Amino acid sequence: MANRKVSIIGAGNTGATLAFIIAQQELADVVMIDRPHNEGQVKGKALDILESSPVYGFDVDVKGSIDYADTADSDIVVITAGVPRKPGMSRDDLVQVNESVMHDVTTNIVKYSPDCTIIVLTNPVDAMTYSVIKASGFPKSRVIGQSGILDTARYQTFIAEALNVSVKDIRGLVLGGHGDTMVPLVDSTNVNGIPFK
Repeated sequence: MANRKVSIIGAGNTGATLAFIIAQQELADVVMIDRPHNEGQVKGKALDILESSPVYGFDVDVKGSIDYADTADSDIVVITAGVPRKPGMSRDDLVQVNESVMHDVTTNIVKYSPDCTIIVLTNPVDAMTYSVIKASGFPKSRVIGQSGILDTARYQTFIAEALNVSVKDIRGLVLGGHGDTMVPLVDSTNVNGIPFK
């Protein structure tokens, strides 16, 4: 049976880290895509991951490319590409810039992997996920935004640090958009089953 295939669009820190985790856990073969001026970098990162396979004991294919054709027939495509928010940049500015990135990326995803599921990590995640749904024409069930997990992980980490306990002992959840509208659910947060509040 052929391995599953995950393509990651954007080979920055997030994309490369995700590629390594997927490969190390042998979840799928991995293709990382980046812009043409980053060709050497994306190929180098993929080669580094691939060459670590004897050390970590995994056996999947990892490829870096600038050609979306290499993503053909992906089961899952993860979008990490986008412009990070710069000082003085409003959320609306970021939406406008990254919306055009999402449109270009999504057009290529649909062309080469029309049956895939898309996971969006690019900020602002809520707006970018909606952009990808519109641009792809995919049903909402096949386009997933990851926003809450990052804020939830940070919330749990901050509590663990403040209480000097393991993050494994913390259960808590943050809802809402990434930013001023997110809400930690303090009443349902617990430490080893003991309510936090």
